[in-house]
Amino acid sequence: MLKSFFLEKKWRLWSWGGLFLLIASLWFQVQMTVAINTWYGKFYDLLQNAGDYVDKPQEGIELFFSQLISLDYILNGFEGDLSFVVIAFPYIFLAIFTGWFTRIYGLRWREAMTFNYIPKWQAVESEIEGASQRIQEDCNRFARIIESLGLQVIRALMTLIAFIPILWTLSAKVDIPILKDIEGSLVWFTLIISLGGIVISWFVGIKLPGLEYKNQRVEAAFRKDLVLGEDDKKNYAQTETLLELFTGIRFNYHRLYLHYGYFDGWMTSYDQFMIIAPYLIMGPGLFTGLITLGVMVQVSNAFSRVHGGFALFLHNWTTITELRSIWKRLSEFESNLEMYRRESLA
Repeated sequence: MLKSFFLEKKWRLWSWGGLFLLIASLWFQVQMTVAINTWYGKFYDLLQNAGDYVDKPQEGIELFFSQLISLDYILNGFEGDLSFVVIAFPYIFLAIFTGWFTRIYGLRWREAMTFNYIPKWQAVESEIEGASQRIQEDCNRFARIIESLGLQVIRALMTLIAFIPILWTLSAKVDIPILKDIEGSLVWFTLIISLGGIVISWFVGIKLPGLEYKNQRVEAAFRKDLVLGEDDKKNYAQTETLLELFTGIRFNYHRLYLHYGYFDGWMTSYDQFMIIAPYLIMGPGLFTGLITLGVMVQVSNAFSRVHGGFALFLHNWTTITELRSIWKRLSEFESNLEMYRRESLA
């Protein structure tokens, strides 16, 4: 799965060169999110102090629109304050490019895996159960999940590198007992609550990988009988047999959906709590005058970014469950190919 793409000479330009290009693109995007976070502070402070411009409204309106759509930063030789437009439009372009290139990258990875398996499968005389599904469907699903999850992992690492120092600095603004005496308290709070969420999710969703694996087995048996029935309806694809096979599918899906229901309930509750968590911590500072609205919004955004990085696996638990199931099936397929190859040489 990995060697066929990253170690084969044919694919090195795509695997390593493409990976470097994606990392560079994500790095620039993360820097733009840092700039947006700084912009939040100035913009919301301006809104909080809007009353100061009652006697000179035109000045306040000009400042307001300059924060949103001014191009002065570009016209002045990239000096001065960034407006929202100057940050947002390059970010949109990079996001579109990254999404497109990531899909192409995943497709090349799938191609490398597919045509690594095919010669080995062709050289094996014994029939391997589900070989066609492994080569076509599982390679495709593996590439698609990797293209999505891999991109998120790299982005999360870069986001943590960029935002942890910001959140660490903003921790000095905490004004509630215990936490205000801990250096970097917001970072430690985010880390602990994210790790705790992952541990709880592990136990809540502990049965999901096994159920996903079983689900693919019963689906494969149902699909195989249908495929064989295309050429021989007398001996295959009989209603009684298909009904029996589908009963197994239905039973497994009911169990799977039940366990996903438990997991979704936990995840929804956890996410709702994390929305208000930074306000619970920082809110008192607004009333004591320790922080402004702009700082509050900066903390909320930075907290969300850092928590999102720490909790990446938590928010992608079902995707990871599917990936683990695919990895297990492809690993078994590779083992069978190697076993039958040795038998044929013996």
